[in-house]
Parts: sequence; C-alpha cells; structure tokens
Amino acid sequence: MDLELKKAFSEMQMNKIESTKKIRMLDIKTDSLKVSKQRVELTNKEISQLNPDTNVYASVGRMFVLSDVPSLTEEMKTKQSNFEEIISQCEKNKEFLLKNLKEQEDSLRELVQQKRTESTAKENGTDAKKE
Repeated sequence: MDLELKKAFSEMQMNKIESTKKIRMLDIKTDSLKVSKQRVELTNKEISQLNPDTNVYASVGRMFVLSDVPSLTEEMKTKQSNFEEIISQCEKNKEFLLKNLKEQEDSLRELVQQKRTESTAKENGTDAKKE
C-alpha cells in the first residue's frame, strides 16, 4: 500500500473516532436539554392554571424564592426559549460534523480511485512495452 494512502487512512480513522465522540456527546446534550425543556413546559402549563395573584416558589439553586405567577411564567418562557436555541445550535453542530465526515470519506475514496487508475495505467504501460 502506498504511504500516502496509509497516512490518509490513519488520519481519516482518527478524525472519524473524534467526530463520532463529538456527535455522541451532542446527542446526549440534546436529549438532556429536551428533557429539561419538557419539564419547563409542564411546569409552565401547571402554573398557568393558577390564579395570577397566587404566591408560588421559584427554584433558585438549592433554595426556593417567593414569587408571583406572572413573573415565574415569564422566567419559564425565557428558559424554554434558551433551551430551544441551544438545542438548535447542537443540531447544527451535529449536521456540520456529519457533513465534514462525509466530505472526508469522499475525498479518501477519490484518492483511492486516483491511485488505482495510476497503478492500472502503469501496469498497462509496462505491458505495452513488453510486447
């Protein structure tokens, strides 16, 4: 095997492993964000059924703070939109990684095909000289 092909294959293999890890991490992060978004949606749905002047407690870290329904609803909507933005960004990153990986595979295929045509051309050239 040609040294250039060996180098390209090893480079491709390393990049594929790295990209696969990144894609897996993005999938895990996206799933986690979707669960958090769903939790916020359910909480918002339950809070919206309450009277607007009802006192509620908002979770802040490890403590709870007294709040009212409209401000908590706004906070939940903000969290929900933030989750949606981060999810869409993760999906864009995943698409980019997949596209990049596909392009590298295609370029490697082209390199292999080019080497094959060169080797067959050399073989045909040496066969023509023998005759």
